Order: sequence, then C-alpha cells, then structure tokens
Amino acid sequence: MTASSKPNHPLPAPDSDFYLLNEILSDTERALLKRVRTFMESQVAPVINKFWAEDAFPFELIPGIRDLGIAGVGFEGYGCPGGSTLLDGFIAMELARVDSSIATFYGVHSGLAMGSIYLGGSEEQKQKWLPPMARMEKIGCFGLTEPLVGSGAGGGLLTTARREGNTWVLNGQKRWIGNAPWCDLSIIWARDVDDNQVKGFIVENKTTPGFSVEKIENKIALRVVQNGMITLDHCRVPEENRLQGDLSFRDTARVLRLTRQYVAWESVGCSMGAYEHALRYAQTREQLGKPIGSFQMVQDLLAKMLGNITASQCMVVRLAQLQDQGKLLDQHASLAKAFCTTRMRETVAWARELFGGNGIVLDYNVARFFADAEALYSYEGTREMNSLIVGKAVTGFSAFA
Repeated sequence: MTASSKPNHPLPAPDSDFYLLNEILSDTERALLKRVRTFMESQVAPVINKFWAEDAFPFELIPGIRDLGIAGVGFEGYGCPGGSTLLDGFIAMELARVDSSIATFYGVHSGLAMGSIYLGGSEEQKQKWLPPMARMEKIGCFGLTEPLVGSGAGGGLLTTARREGNTWVLNGQKRWIGNAPWCDLSIIWARDVDDNQVKGFIVENKTTPGFSVEKIENKIALRVVQNGMITLDHCRVPEENRLQGDLSFRDTARVLRLTRQYVAWESVGCSMGAYEHALRYAQTREQLGKPIGSFQMVQDLLAKMLGNITASQCMVVRLAQLQDQGKLLDQHASLAKAFCTTRMRETVAWARELFGGNGIVLDYNVARFFADAEALYSYEGTREMNSLIVGKAVTGFSAFA
C-alpha cells in the first residue's frame, strides 16, 4: 500500500463472526476454540497448500490434533471429551475456516466412525474401540457410498453380508471413503442377504483378509483427504464386530443425521475462510491508486458474502440446539446441509472473483477453498436429495423415484 493510500485509522481485522455468535459459548468452550484456532493458524495454514498441491496427507499434524483433545466431542464416556453438539459444530467450523480437508478428516473419524460405534455399538464394542479412537491411536473411516450406489443407499446397497456361524462374509465395493487408504478400521455398511436389512460392521483394515483399498487419484477437491475405493472380497468378519444396535438403514440414518449437520457447519467454515482471505486482500490490493476494498462493487461483494455466512451461522447454531434438546429431525439437518452448502458455493465463488486472476493461484489460498467447496456441496447427500427430504416433510408427499 502506497503512502498516499494509507488510511489515517487502523483497518478492522477480518472477522467473519459478525453477530458475535462465539459469545453464546462458555468461557471453557471459547478457550478450547482458541486453542484449535491457534493450532490451525500456526501449524496447518503454513503447510497446507503444499500438501494440497501434492495430493498428500500431513501425518505429522496428527499428534497436534490429538493433543487438542477434540476427538469424540459430543460423546460422553469411553475416553471421549463430552461436550455439546454446539461445541462440536464450532470446532468443525474453526477447522474448516483454515482447511476443509483437515475438517473432513476429523469429521470422518470423530463423527462418522466414532459416531457409528457410539450410537450402534454394544457396551463391549464401545469400551474396546472408542477410547483408542478418542486418543487417535486408531483412526477410522465410514464405508457407505458405493461405485453404483450413492444417493440411493437407503434403497438398497449392493455390498452384501452373509452369516456363516459366528462369522459374516462381506462382498462388494465402497467408493469415496475418506481416510480409507491408510486408517486402522472401517465401518462398513452391507445388506444382509437373509433379511435384506442394512447392518454395520467394524472391519480391521490391516488384518482382515480380502480387504483392500485403492487410493482415488486426480481429485480437484479435498486433495489432502485421502479417499479410497474399498474392495471386500469374501472378507470374514466376526459376529463380535457387527454393530449390535444397527438392524436396518434407519439406524445408519441416525449417524447421517448427526454428520449431515457437521457438513453444514464445515461449509460455513469454508465460507468464512474464503471471506477472510478476500477481505484481507481487498484491504491491501491496490488498483487506480487505492485499495480495492474502497470501491463500491467490492464492498457489495463482501457484504453479500458476509450475509451468506451470518445467515448460515445462525441456522447451524439453532440446528445444534435442536440436537442437544433431542428435537433434531432428518429434515432439519437436510435443510441446513442443502442451504449452507449452496450459500458456501456462492460465497467462495465471489471470493475467487474478488481476487481476479490471482484467485486461481494456490498461493493466495482462496483457490483451495473454491475447489474444496465442490466436494462439500456433494457429499453427505446432494442438494437435490436433501431438498426432497425437506419437501416430503413439509408437503406430506414423497417425490423420491
């Protein structure tokens, strides 16, 4: 910034919490969030573009994430830290504000994998698996989506489970499974050929014969997350590893209801990160002799971005309150996922637009948010599928094919 263009007052620091929603948390919760922010800004932000460009995961960051003590937030007992759904949402938002891949890695492990065991496991299974997962000594993934079955998972999985005595034989494939190429255990959902119901299984990746994973290459979004194609070729899983409380897809949906709202929070964080980078750029980038942040159309873009973020923040805060009150329904989570990811997609596009040509260069960060948003927009139920869930709830008619 030239001497002639410098303002005679300090510029406001980029802050996407415009309605001060952070203040609804307790002092203890805010202190934890501050530790998460400090870790993400000091340890993740300086290196994440390198790993994104290399399509690689920063394993050296796992001890630091473990030391934050956030794995299993929202779950009581079994070595988990407890806490509210609201706190868990703010953590997701804080992680994604710096990087959506790290937030996704955490969400798959802490939400999908640990949540499946917490909600559907027997007492013995919870005691065995959740403590090492909370300590991040064991990392999990969640195998639901298949090469030929994505949005239609509720209508029938192609992966099958056949019981032979005290053993289950699993056959099929799972695709787009985050953490799968390297993690320790997979929650695999398969259709029982005897009763045609979906059941969940804990599969130990590295010791189960017939289990293999191929890393999915050439992604343009969430490149730091390692996604895999899991192949189950006559995998033999003991009955003790079947999730004892999961007897149908309705039980699977309990997990998805929780994690769908997690993605809504994550998408808000992605929007926040893109907005804050854009605002910082607008305050320092000069054209025609002054910062572009002083131009009306740039300010209009920033105001629209902040409006999207603030509306989405208010929605997910209420969503978490409903969950903590035991009132959360599928349609509540679906509306938030559809709305927040749509607003995110719009927001990150405006952020990239504000950067002009620099917006497509990884060095300026916003390109990473712009690309990663495409994955958040698609997974945990497309906008169309979530809209139909909401539509059925408000009209009383099912429009599913």
